[in-house]
Amino acid sequence: MRILVVEDSERLASSLQSGLRKAGHAVDRAADGHQGLAYARANPYELILLDLMLPRVDGWTVLKTLREERCTAKVLVLTARTEVPDRVAGLRMGADDYLPKPFAFDELLARVDALGRRGGALSSDAMEIGPLTVDSASRTAHCQGARLELTAREYSVLACLARRQGSIVSREELEDRLYDEHNFPMSNAVPAAISRLRNKLSEAGARDLLRTHRGLGYVLEAPRA
Repeated sequence: MRILVVEDSERLASSLQSGLRKAGHAVDRAADGHQGLAYARANPYELILLDLMLPRVDGWTVLKTLREERCTAKVLVLTARTEVPDRVAGLRMGADDYLPKPFAFDELLARVDALGRRGGALSSDAMEIGPLTVDSASRTAHCQGARLELTAREYSVLACLARRQGSIVSREELEDRLYDEHNFPMSNAVPAAISRLRNKLSEAGARDLLRTHRGLGYVLEAPRA
């Protein structure tokens, strides 16, 4: 997923960005509410991690503005304000989840994955495309029962295509979903990842699942009988 972290603590924001990138996500950072709104308006984020006690524009205002502007990104509120009325107010204002500070990164990552599954076209953790199963809960993929050995980036590309199975996904859309503003992909990054995925699927006996539509993009679907 492409994620925006809106957090004024440099140490926490840097730690979140590093951990989420290692998990295969594209992550941008904003240090205050004004910058957070600007980033959210300019980029197709699927998830925003939002602190409430922000300089310039507070997190409450950011959340309220995003929902008034019909921003569809999931919002996970991160805050030291743990009182029940604050949590209820955040959820009613449009937050999708609420995690009090301090928190364990593993719990944050589990909530991020859960919100990603909730926002996908398919509600099930396991997405099946012919002999291929892509499990968004464990971030693994199996083909004909055998696990595919994928890098975090390869899994992210495969999961993005699986959520849109049967539809053409352009290279530009994959780049927008998988790379952040400070991690620009090389011009052949997506085609190279597609090529590696196709080879691994072929070795697993599913060479026809992933196809390239020249000039348009890529589609993942089970072959028609």
